[in-house]
Amino acid sequence: MQDFGNNYDIKQSLSFFKKHCKILIIVTVVALAVSIVASLLVTPRYKSSAILFPTSSNRLSKAILADRYSMDYMDYGIERDCEYAIQILSSQSMEDDVCNRFNMMEHYGISPDDPQKLFKLHENYRSNVTVRRTEFLGVEVSVLDVDPQWAADIANFMAANYDTLCSRIQQERSRDAYAIMRDVCTELENDIRALNDTLKADRSRYDINELISHKTKELAELQSRMSQTKVDMSRQVSYKFWLDQAAAADKKAYPKRAVIVLLGTLGTLVLCILALLLADMVKGGRREDA
Repeated sequence: MQDFGNNYDIKQSLSFFKKHCKILIIVTVVALAVSIVASLLVTPRYKSSAILFPTSSNRLSKAILADRYSMDYMDYGIERDCEYAIQILSSQSMEDDVCNRFNMMEHYGISPDDPQKLFKLHENYRSNVTVRRTEFLGVEVSVLDVDPQWAADIANFMAANYDTLCSRIQQERSRDAYAIMRDVCTELENDIRALNDTLKADRSRYDINELISHKTKELAELQSRMSQTKVDMSRQVSYKFWLDQAAAADKKAYPKRAVIVLLGTLGTLVLCILALLLADMVKGGRREDA
């Protein structure tokens, strides 16, 4: 007898496998056949990826028009900009745009009368579309689909639509800011006009000159900022450097049939061995009781 560990007996193990040899072989062959058939029944899916580098989140108008800033409008974005890009590409707004553009509900075979259609659409979308940060602060958009060209088209659309969503956010913020600054400019102009009227009526009020100068300078600075904001409102610029466009894959990414067959066969074999061990333990217990 050769013992390994406390109670392990190699002779008992060999005896067990010899006793159940036929059953184990049959189970292995059947599991192998079933796993092969199952892997062939799984619809293959193809993966396409687009890679982009987000640009700096600072406004382009600030980099170009403002004298006090020395930013380079060709700068890549920093880690914060990369996180912003991932958030936008993973947002519900992006998902809605993709699903509407490509009619994903029909593509995924979801009935429009299904009471859970939106949930199923969301689950299918999230399981097939992934957005991740690359090693060098780029952003990769990957799409799995049964149609390789469809997967490439969706990935490229998402990369292009990123600019649209960024512009939408900036223009909405710019319009609000522009409206506020316009109202402040109107108030400053009224104040300056009133001060000039006061000064005309009383030339001895030298303090008013200083106040008019201060408000005029403040008005000029605000009008300069308004001109920058107006550019942000009217111009749609790119918020990314598009490094790699997605192309239709010529090799499936899923399923890995060898992995399915191996795991299916080994899993079934392990379960069979456990079941036989349990059966032998029950029989041995009954003999002892007898």
